[in-house]
Amino acid sequence: MKKKLGFFGAGKMAEGIVQAVAAAGSYDLKEVVMAESYQPRAKEMAKRYRVKTVSDVEQAAKEADAIFLSVKPQDVAAVAERVKPLLTTKKLVVSIVAGKSLATLRKMFGAKVRLIRVMPNLALRAKEGMCAICPAKNATKADVKLVASILGAAGQTAVLKEKDFDAVTALSGSGPAFFAFMEEAMAEGGVKLGLKPDVARKLAEQTMLGTAAYLRQSGADLGEFIAGVATKGGTTAAGMDVMRASGFKNIVASTLAAAAARSAELGK
Repeated sequence: MKKKLGFFGAGKMAEGIVQAVAAAGSYDLKEVVMAESYQPRAKEMAKRYRVKTVSDVEQAAKEADAIFLSVKPQDVAAVAERVKPLLTTKKLVVSIVAGKSLATLRKMFGAKVRLIRVMPNLALRAKEGMCAICPAKNATKADVKLVASILGAAGQTAVLKEKDFDAVTALSGSGPAFFAFMEEAMAEGGVKLGLKPDVARKLAEQTMLGTAAYLRQSGADLGEFIAGVATKGGTTAAGMDVMRASGFKNIVASTLAAAAARSAELGK
């Protein structure tokens, strides 16, 4: 029997998952229940996706078999206090909340409920997300398969150990902002060279998108790819000389390290 899906919260990440479920056609959205106390948002989701919306998390906990925890980190404790009595060994809670470890979630939601922790990223809203999955000890293989199937409709998934989650948070969780910052830098550089802003952005965006697509499809070695484009004495080589001299890779590594350290701090 197919698991009935529920959501504690109806934010942007939750909406991205609903979009993926809708696109995959694996669930009747009328059977999906979302608990959202902010009524304008609840009405918006009900109208846009025809999901069932309720105002209290208790109702969602009663109706759903697999429930995505998609509230703000500061609201998790309050939600857990309300639904804990309703969570049995038959229930699966999938947390997409940043910075909340499985041990912390276990203390909040109790020993009975099966738990899976997920680190998603914003790109799932474009069906190109990267989601890391970490099951608790009492989660079953069927649980992992279910979550991977749902999130796989919105991009790529990887089952990892929880010790890797700070690095995942830095690389793919915070990564979209870093990636956009690079695109912004390239577009602004294009403007300084005389291009119109909209043209510069289009060139930067499509170049990054196309390169990522080619690298994924071809499986090319990154170093060999760079060397192939940056022929000696050419334009790319001239630009690469500047990037290497600036310590660009060290800057990126330091950026990720700072994000990972902050993730570890928030998880305490």
